Order: sequence, then structure tokens, then C-alpha cells
Amino acid sequence: MRLELSVEEQGNLAEFSEFSERIVAPLASAHDDDARISLPIRRQLADRGYLASMLPAAAGGRGLNTCSYVMLHERIGSVCGAVRSFLTVNDMVAHVLHRYGTAMQKDKWLSRIVRGDAVGVFALTEPAAGSDISAIESTARRVPGGWSVMGEKCWISFGQIADVFLVFARSDRGISAFLVDRTSMGVAVEPMPPLLGLRGSMLARVTFADCFVAHDHLIGMEGRGHPNITTAALTLGRLGVAAGCVGIVDACADTGRRFSRGRLRGERKLSANPLIASMLASIYIDLDAARLLCLQAAVLHDEQDPRAVFEVAIAKQFGAAAAMRAARTAVQILGAAGCSKEFTVERHYRDAKIMEIIEGTNELQQLIIGEHGYSEIPSFVRARQFDVKERENVEY
Repeated sequence: MRLELSVEEQGNLAEFSEFSERIVAPLASAHDDDARISLPIRRQLADRGYLASMLPAAAGGRGLNTCSYVMLHERIGSVCGAVRSFLTVNDMVAHVLHRYGTAMQKDKWLSRIVRGDAVGVFALTEPAAGSDISAIESTARRVPGGWSVMGEKCWISFGQIADVFLVFARSDRGISAFLVDRTSMGVAVEPMPPLLGLRGSMLARVTFADCFVAHDHLIGMEGRGHPNITTAALTLGRLGVAAGCVGIVDACADTGRRFSRGRLRGERKLSANPLIASMLASIYIDLDAARLLCLQAAVLHDEQDPRAVFEVAIAKQFGAAAAMRAARTAVQILGAAGCSKEFTVERHYRDAKIMEIIEGTNELQQLIIGEHGYSEIPSFVRARQFDVKERENVEY
């Protein structure tokens, strides 16, 4: 597996870093305090081509490879988890539309999502169905001309401003995926209070009461919503979360280093304390490991390798745990200052806890990794042992 960045990727990284520090960072505290992201930042993301950025130019995207995509999410995630989450939610819907959508569905929604003229959100979670997708209770019953959708979705990120929902419901043939316009009869959107972290995610409870969905709003084949479509979307979503976690670790390392070098304890800098140096070292070790896991998963995803799904699970599980460790350590280094909003580690600490839960809990990632196991051959060698036919049967 390559470890160096191409010239194009290096240029992308510099661009993403500049955008994050100059445009996103100054708004991050307001997004957290106001429990919403601003309209101007949404427009800036669209104007830069950061919405659905991996789609090819023909589909309106920027055509980023997965490594550049990971770097985009890392850099934005290092300053504002809510904005990074907004990217992920839109990208999941756009990715599904591009891969499984009909020409009509793409014409109606995909270009609008990429341009930032519409917000698409992923409506999967229910009160009794989170990481266990098989527990979904929402139903889609056949009626003349389409389906009648009944059910409730909750904790839907950016559901408050959604224009279209990618809804998963149980039909006669299994779990199916549908595009549901917010303006459809029977759709009710109720804002939910912000959670501990990612407070700018504009969560909503969405209920569907005998909501009519036309036949041509079914995504893909009936009954193939899970695991086919969910796997494709959640793999991308988990990779975005993993990269955002790397950003949190990086931000915590930077804050801890700057604070300890500038803080005096007696006549010595705090950084001269061996305990502080050891705490910072643990963050740096996690940073390198989490970043490399993300880049490895990204390379395999670009190669359409069947192991990418599991490598993404590893990157997400390790990254979220590392973000929690780094944020906790950074707060400890700063002491009381780390518990105040004067420093961003307070917000990163809260955001990191959410990262261990969203897009499948860390415990679920453990199960995914454990169920498929590992041979003694390193993944970057093992990846080349699969033939073309095997690759064609795997969903990304």
C-alpha cells in the first residue's frame, strides 16, 4: 500500500486545510451554541465542490479519490464536527442516488444536492432500531401507484432542514429504500433537542403517517435496501466519521502541545513535565495509527477491494476510540481551562463521545471485525488475492 500522497492530493490537502481554518473554524463555536450550522457555510461547501465530492464531474461532483475525500473530512472534522457531519449525510444520499438511482431520480434530486440547492438526509434510525438495522419497524405497504409508508425515524441528522429523505422501511420482500419528499402528505418533521456533542447536527424526529410514495421513488430493487444499499451508504459514512475522528485527535494534539509549551509551572514549562510529555506522546501515537488506518481503508475503497468494508469498520472503531482518548487527555492537560469553552477541546470531548455511537456503535464495529476474522497475512497483501469475479459480487 502506498504511503505517499500524489502531487494532486498534496494540493487538495493544502486547500482543505486553508478552507477549514479560514472559513469553518471561526463559525464552529456558533454552530455548537446555536445548535445549527449556518446557511453561508452550506453555500461555501457547495461552491467549493465539497458536497458529494467523490462523484465524477459528469454527475456534478469534483471527482475526488477516496484518499482526498478522507483528507477533506479530516481537516473539516478537526475544526467543526457538525459541518463534517453535514458533508457525510449529504454524501451518503448522493452516493446512493448515483449508484442505484434511476435517470428520473438523479435528474430531480442528485444535481440539486450536489449544488447545495437541496439537502438529502439518511433516515434509517428508529426508536427501537439503531445499529441493529434488522429491527426496523417502519413499513411500506403496496397501494395503487406505489406504497404507503408508516413509521417513525428519530435522531435524523439535519432532518430539520432536509428536502428529501432516504427512508428505509420493511416491504413485502424485505427492507427497501425510498426517496420521500419532505412536502409529501403524511410527512411530519419535529426538531429534537441537541445531544451531548455534534450539537449543530439539527436532529429531527420524522414520522410517516400513511405517506404515499410513488413507484418511481423506490431506490434500486424492492427488498434490496438492506444489506446492499445500507452497506454502500454506511461504508462511506463510517469512513467520513473515521476521518473526522482523526481530525479530532489532531486538534487535541495541537492544543495540548501549544498549551503545555506556553504554560509555566514555577520556572519550567508544563511541557517539561515527563507526565505531560507522556500524555502527549499517547495522542501522537493514536494520531498516526488512526490516520494510517483511514488511508489504508481509502486505498482499498478506491481499488474496489472486497475487504474495504471491514477495513473501514476498523478505521471507524479505532478512530472513534482514539478521539475519545485524545480529547480526554487534552482536557486533563489543560485542567480547568480544558473544561471551559475558551478552548476547543471541551467541544471535541463532547463530539468524540458521539463518534463512538453514530454510523454504527464501536461495539457493532467490533462484531463486524470479529465475525469476518483476520488471517496472518497483512491486509495490504491479502487484498490482492481476490479475483475479478469476487470483486464484482461485493457492495461498496
